[in-house]
Amino acid sequence: MADKKPFQFQRTLVIYNFIQVIVSCWLFYEGLDAGWLRTYSWKCQPVDFSRTPEAMRVARGVYIYFLAKISELLDTVFFVIRKKERQITFLHLYHHTVMPMISWGATKYYPGGHGTLIGVINSFVHIIMYTYYMLAAMGPQYQKFLFWKRHITTLQMLQFCVAFLHSSQLLFYDCGYPRWSVVFTLPNSIFFYYLFYDFYYKAYGKPGERNKKQLENGGPKRDNDKKEYVKHEYKVANGIKNGNNNDGKKVD
Repeated sequence: MADKKPFQFQRTLVIYNFIQVIVSCWLFYEGLDAGWLRTYSWKCQPVDFSRTPEAMRVARGVYIYFLAKISELLDTVFFVIRKKERQITFLHLYHHTVMPMISWGATKYYPGGHGTLIGVINSFVHIIMYTYYMLAAMGPQYQKFLFWKRHITTLQMLQFCVAFLHSSQLLFYDCGYPRWSVVFTLPNSIFFYYLFYDFYYKAYGKPGERNKKQLENGGPKRDNDKKEYVKHEYKVANGIKNGNNNDGKKVD
């Protein structure tokens, strides 16, 4: 495998990311319409273990969310066969290990209630994230629309802040939802926030630092500079270095 050329799956990646966007949209809508914008309490919400249509609808959404987390393991598979090992970081591995485990536990023991808000927020973030991945996979002509990559990381950090605050309410309100769950959710939210902040800092510098440097250098880059930057980013993303592709052929 080490001697073989990276596989290219442009069409497959576009379809895969599109499906993830559709599934995330459905999960986001179901979570809001089945609970959080209707009957659920934002302070503390117990799990409805009955077989009423409302309870079964929420349970179905939790189950589909679990299946979505399993399907997202393909992210790692695509990284490996495309030889994008640098993207298989500790953050990536931890995220794709913990989330299927948590969603499995929720599906089996607590398919609804207070903890589902985390899944709803996460589904919204994934709508944005997989839309970005889909556009990135569609080719260099779409790279100019992908200036908002770093804001996805900011959104991911924000979701863990909301998850922490929402879960911490269980310490003050008792509605029957297991309080012991905060032993997992609160430290995990903090740890995830730290990992994403560390990624943001290494990739983009401190929040606001780039804008400050641009002002010091006379403002944002000119259009020509932006075009060259986009061109460079596309080459790096597709394994093109120093003007040569994976076959050693010269490219523009």
